Amino acid sequence: MSPDPSSAEITRKAKSNLAFALKCVPADRREHLVSFYAFCRVIDDLADDLDLPLEEKEKGLAGWHAIFDGDTVNPDLGLVGLQREILKVRDLYKIPSEYFTNVIEGCQMDLHPQRFGNWDDLQKYCYRVASSVGLVCLPLFAADPKRAHDYAVALGHALQLTNILRDIGEDLANGARIYVPLDDLTRFQYSEDDLIGQVHDERFVAFMSYQADRCEELYAKASGLLPPEDHKALLAPRVMHRIYHTLLKKMREDNFRVFDRRYRLSKLQKISLLVKERFS
Repeated sequence: MSPDPSSAEITRKAKSNLAFALKCVPADRREHLVSFYAFCRVIDDLADDLDLPLEEKEKGLAGWHAIFDGDTVNPDLGLVGLQREILKVRDLYKIPSEYFTNVIEGCQMDLHPQRFGNWDDLQKYCYRVASSVGLVCLPLFAADPKRAHDYAVALGHALQLTNILRDIGEDLANGARIYVPLDDLTRFQYSEDDLIGQVHDERFVAFMSYQADRCEELYAKASGLLPPEDHKALLAPRVMHRIYHTLLKKMREDNFRVFDRRYRLSKLQKISLLVKERFS
C-alpha cells in the first residue's frame, strides 16, 4: 500500500489560484497554510469525485466533520498525518471549529444539487465554502482575525461568485448543478431550461452582466474593508483579488462564453499580477 501523500505533495499537484497565491507567503508561515490548503483540496476533491459512489462521499465528509466534533483523528479516513496537522493548526491559532466544518458542510451541500432562490440564499453557501476559508487563513497570514473579519467575508463572496460564473458550464455537466440565483434568471426572462440548454443570447449576457456587476460591488466592498494595518500580511488574498477580478473582466470582454470555454490566466499573467500587488 502506498503511503498517504503529504500536505506539501497535495498542494504541489494542485494548480489552483489559491495554491499559487500561497507562494507569496513568507516561508516561516507557509507550513500551516499548506496544511489547511491540503485539507480544503481533499474535502473538495472528495465531494467532486465522479467515480466515487454517493454513499462513500457522504461517509467520507461526515468522517472529516467528526474529527472536529470529537477532537480526534480517524484512521479509517486515511491521511492521518493531515488530520493531525489540521487539528494542530486549529488549536495553535485558536480558530473556531465551525470555520473548518463550514467548508465541509458547503461541500456536503454539493452532493445533493439544489437551487438557490435568491442572492441571500446563495450568500450562505458562499460563506461556507469561501468566506470561511478566508477566516481560517487570517491568523495564519498574521492578520488580526477580528479587524479583518468583514474583509475576509466580503472577499470570499466576490471570489466564489466569480468562480460560479466561470464554472457555469462545468457545473451543468456535473449533475446539472446550478449555483446562480433563480430570481435573477427570472429578472431577465431566462429560464432554468434555457440555462440547462446552454442558450447563449442577449438575455444570458444581460443576466451575466448583472452578476458581474454584483461581483464588482463585492470586490469594491472588500477593498474598502481591508485594514491598513494588515495590508502587508494580507498579500496572498490581495493577489487572489487581482487574479479573480482579472478573470471576471476577461469573461465580460468575451461576452461570457462560459458554455464552451474555461477562462484562466497563464502562469506568467499570475506572476505579473503578484508582482504588481506586492508593490502596491
